[in-house]
Amino acid sequence: MTRVLDEVVAMLVEVVGEDFLLDLEVGPDTTFNEDLALESIEFVALAEKLQLRYGPAIDFAAFIADMDLDQILAMSVGDLVAHIESRLSPAAV
Repeated sequence: MTRVLDEVVAMLVEVVGEDFLLDLEVGPDTTFNEDLALESIEFVALAEKLQLRYGPAIDFAAFIADMDLDQILAMSVGDLVAHIESRLSPAAV
């Protein structure tokens, strides 16, 4: 989980800005809504970065399409990392 987690955190820094994350250590339990307060446009930017890095296997829109609103609001960085790892070949993780 460490490499993918590090990559996702780096993408989040690009999306929300390093200044915003100065007082927050982003880890698997960090939530997108409560902790990071991601806006919908930031989710779109993150989805684009995921697509560029990991390709079509990581379809963020499809991943969250299967969730209800409460699940999306409660989603953590670890949930996303687990999804990415489940879609990548073992050698890529």
